[in-house]
Amino acid sequence: MQLGANSTPATQAVSREADVDVPPSPQSTGEPLSGPVPAAAPGLWSSLRPLLLRLHFYAGILIGPFIFVATVTGLAYTVTPQVESLLYKHELEVTPRGTAEPLADQVAAAKRAVPDGTLLSVTQGAEPTDSIRVTFGKDGLPEGYTLTAFVDPYDNKVLGELKTFSQWLPARAWLDDLHRNLHLGDFGRNYSEIAASWLWVEVLGGLALWAGTPSNRQRLRRLLLPRGGAKGRKRTRSWHGAVGLWASVGLLALSATGLTWSAHAGASIGKIQDALGGSTPAVSTALPPTGGPDGGTGGETKDVGIDAVVASGRDAGLVGVLVITAPAHADSAYVVAENTRSWPEQQDSVAVDPATGKVTQKLDFDDYPLLAKLTSWGIDAHMGLLFGLTNQIVLALLAIGVIAMTLWGYRMWWLRRPTRVEGFTVGRAPAPGAWRRVPGRVLAPIVLLAAVIGYYVPFFGLPLLLFVLVDVAVGAVRRRRAGVAA
Repeated sequence: MQLGANSTPATQAVSREADVDVPPSPQSTGEPLSGPVPAAAPGLWSSLRPLLLRLHFYAGILIGPFIFVATVTGLAYTVTPQVESLLYKHELEVTPRGTAEPLADQVAAAKRAVPDGTLLSVTQGAEPTDSIRVTFGKDGLPEGYTLTAFVDPYDNKVLGELKTFSQWLPARAWLDDLHRNLHLGDFGRNYSEIAASWLWVEVLGGLALWAGTPSNRQRLRRLLLPRGGAKGRKRTRSWHGAVGLWASVGLLALSATGLTWSAHAGASIGKIQDALGGSTPAVSTALPPTGGPDGGTGGETKDVGIDAVVASGRDAGLVGVLVITAPAHADSAYVVAENTRSWPEQQDSVAVDPATGKVTQKLDFDDYPLLAKLTSWGIDAHMGLLFGLTNQIVLALLAIGVIAMTLWGYRMWWLRRPTRVEGFTVGRAPAPGAWRRVPGRVLAPIVLLAAVIGYYVPFFGLPLLLFVLVDVAVGAVRRRRAGVAA
């Protein structure tokens, strides 16, 4: 398989349709590969466009599969709320009847069902039809997983037990793992990081190329809508560009939020966020000294019980779904936190002294740094939580758009293939040597910017370096063959 047309002029083929966007390569015109690169038309855009086009082409062909797979798995993830409500209705929903039993009794019932578990947290729903979730740590579970018992609050009956991951039920946890790493562990996470690292590059590059097309500059309608009456490659390119334009803002947001979760770029982003004072705060669980001989609680440890702790949280203004985290050790507090992730988000939290039931500290979401708020909103929007069903529909439409654009991109490449050459061939690549058309004063900052981004986002930098090395090597081989043939 070859990316360009055959280099022998006698066997050169004409593509099925003229390509007004891509200047003919030396291979397709019969020009010697070792000859000079044609002079670019005056203007910065005319010198940058061939370089951008070649980068967009290589990234689309080689990174496209990663983006495609991440998009398909993300599309499946958008329906998880509905899937969970169907699969786990028995565990999640109860019939209200009378007054709920004390929360402590419900936790005790869950402990009897999971006697070898370590209590981690209790989740109390916002509706009277919600069951109580009691989450335990337990030996033998995969890393990051817990075991959750579901209790009917009206009779303390344990409805079932499910393996959970970060409070996600099995179906969502399975789809989340598929989207993040294809169930291949840490190694598999590289695929999704490559997709997130290059999605924004493809979007911004495609926007520049689409908006810079002469016909689109002249007519706004051609920029915003697919061209009516166009056929073949022109029609495909029209749909590819118009859909990309409409989806661009959402795709850039998905790329940015996806990078915050990634293993390598995410660590860099976290350090930058911390340096800017935008890290997500947490309520302190440290207890004030009470005059005991060791500076701690002194004497026998007391616990007012989980019902009093929840009452203190409600009295402090917490509403909606509450997650109560048990003290990590004898000298730490309970944490009661809101867990309503839909708009407007409710993520206030308080620390409660287990001995007195008094709130020792409160942290309001309104007091979060702006960067921390943006991170929270972005992640929840990425997961389809922020605006409920509307959020899910938007994500699904974006995913369908990316799938379509990827397939259209490969179709455009296929339609540029030679049609008079024997054997299997593929479409022509944009003309090589594009970087030589860019003035040095422009190319130097571009290289510097790419190096800086590549340092902080390594799965952008490494593939880019690979593209450059392969491109240079292929060009050198072709020039050498052309010299020998001459």
